[in-house]
Amino acid sequence: MSSPQTFVPEPIRITDNALSKVKSLIDEEGNEDLKFRVFVTGGGCSGFQYGFAFDEAFADDDAQIERDGITVIIDAMSYPYLVGAELDYEEGLQGARFKVENPNASSTCGCGSSFSI
Repeated sequence: MSSPQTFVPEPIRITDNALSKVKSLIDEEGNEDLKFRVFVTGGGCSGFQYGFAFDEAFADDDAQIERDGITVIIDAMSYPYLVGAELDYEEGLQGARFKVENPNASSTCGCGSSFSI
């Protein structure tokens, strides 16, 4: 008898726009081992801010989301702040940027890159 599988929801939803941009950036670098790291750090005008980086390595306690050949990783400290959030990429009059829509944030700053819980 096999053990029942536990369903664990993805900690963060990744839009097609974000996925497409990450793919194109990895293609530009020419390194298929790159993963896209999303993290939360202290700072910003609202208390916390989002960060994004490419990384070849990941820790044992990093959450990994794989979609269409792209891996997004979230460290254990950032994970609770990002559960239920959505990662998007937008281009507009104010420039191009990755953006996190986070239902856990009680307030955000005007630029959208920092938040408070």
